[in-house]
Amino acid sequence: MDVDGDEYQHPDELQARNGYNVVGSQSPPLPESRESVAPTALSPPPPPDSSTQTPAPVSEPKPQGPYRPNYKTTVILSGHARSISSVKFSPDGTILASCAADKLVKLWDTETGDIIHTFEGHTEGVSDVAWSSNGAFLASASDDKTVRVWNMEDYTEWKVLLGHTNFVFCVNFSPSPNLLASGGFDESVRVWDVARGKTLKTLPAHSDPVTAVTFNHDGTLIGSCSMDGMIRIWDTESGQCLKTLADDDNPICSHIKFTPNSRFILASTQDSTIRLWTTQTSKCVKTYTGHTNRTYCIFADFAPGRKHIVSGSEDMKIYFWDLQTREIVQVLEGHRDVVIAIASHPTRRIIASAAMEKDLAIRLWVDQSDHAE
Repeated sequence: MDVDGDEYQHPDELQARNGYNVVGSQSPPLPESRESVAPTALSPPPPPDSSTQTPAPVSEPKPQGPYRPNYKTTVILSGHARSISSVKFSPDGTILASCAADKLVKLWDTETGDIIHTFEGHTEGVSDVAWSSNGAFLASASDDKTVRVWNMEDYTEWKVLLGHTNFVFCVNFSPSPNLLASGGFDESVRVWDVARGKTLKTLPAHSDPVTAVTFNHDGTLIGSCSMDGMIRIWDTESGQCLKTLADDDNPICSHIKFTPNSRFILASTQDSTIRLWTTQTSKCVKTYTGHTNRTYCIFADFAPGRKHIVSGSEDMKIYFWDLQTREIVQVLEGHRDVVIAIASHPTRRIIASAAMEKDLAIRLWVDQSDHAE
């Protein structure tokens, strides 16, 4: 399934491919060239004509099996005092942002695990964080009904966006750093001009709290989902609802994410299922099951390399599925409570995860399989 390129193919017509296109990977070095030297009297005699010899048998290389991830914990980050609700890598992957019910937003160094900064300002718990595409700003959504935008240059509060009439549950920047969308328990999606600190549009999006909001790759579309079970796709410019995606059983939709080519939407629902929808035909083309999700809004993401799906689970584990075959290829254990938050590093095979009240740890997992580099 091509989630990156422009050419669309139905998933059933595609075959799973082995290996990854790793960002930043390099081709193996070429063997050193050697200058040819003219033969002399001291040179060894030339080898006999190979046509008169029986060629030595050549062992064929063993076929390489499909890549299976092998993530293991490398760093554990501790600092939040209440349930952690969201973790997000910065665009360059050097910083991890986290937020929690303790009203705080924290920044962590992804190499060392050291805490870089703690933002204070929200008066209630924080449910979500999001980076601007250039990494210059971080937005946070809170039960205090505000979205706050923090300046990464001097770690100050840059804007407080007021307008939601109930808890703000989700937030995301457009690829354009000055456009931001948020959703919450007032059942609306708001589109903001960040620099002016003003609402551009208020979309009467759903009939229940909005649980996730996201932009597609070029910012022309907004996706939203809700406890009403609906996924809606909006035209960013006009605010018009273009499509509604819904399953017959209408389970609560916890989280959505566009694929990089915008042709699919990955959706987590509280019937312990993750679905992959086509945005062209509004059909569900893949389902991923095996984890537990019936109570909480749990994040799902495309694992680094985009050949696997990764999600937290209410059984305190993290699950990886093969994008094509839907097979569970790895299950991670280590957290001691519901794993709510999951994020994939933008360039390296690293996963961040965070759990609820009985754990309070953020874990960084690194892929140590043979295909990891």
